[in-house]
Amino acid sequence: QVQLVEFGGGLVQAGDSLRLFCAGSGPTFFCYTIAWFRQAPGKERELVAFITSFSIPTYGDSVKGRCTISRDNAKNEIYLEMSSLKPEDTAVYYCAASLRKMALEYVGTYDYWGQGTQVTVSS
Repeated sequence: QVQLVEFGGGLVQAGDSLRLFCAGSGPTFFCYTIAWFRQAPGKERELVAFITSFSIPTYGDSVKGRCTISRDNAKNEIYLEMSSLKPEDTAVYYCAASLRKMALEYVGTYDYWGQGTQVTVSS
């Protein structure tokens, strides 16, 4: 059983930086791959980044070069740092967890989800 809660969303201006974090719980939480997905109005949920239990990151094409995902297993926390924010980054950002080893770029691979945190980037 895993529980996830996201924090850190808000209203920012284009070009700003923002840090989101996801707090997890569960006795084997450190074994999970953790991902950030986002969903903008009228669009499908898309991968932002995921990080494996070995702390190996993978990034979606839309955020490469502007995003860093990391985790602190001692605190059961996962972080997403974004820079050079653009209006198209506006979305609800979700934290998700999976024990699977393949297809980690897809929404259906994840078993547990947080409720999301809104990020709005103004021009």
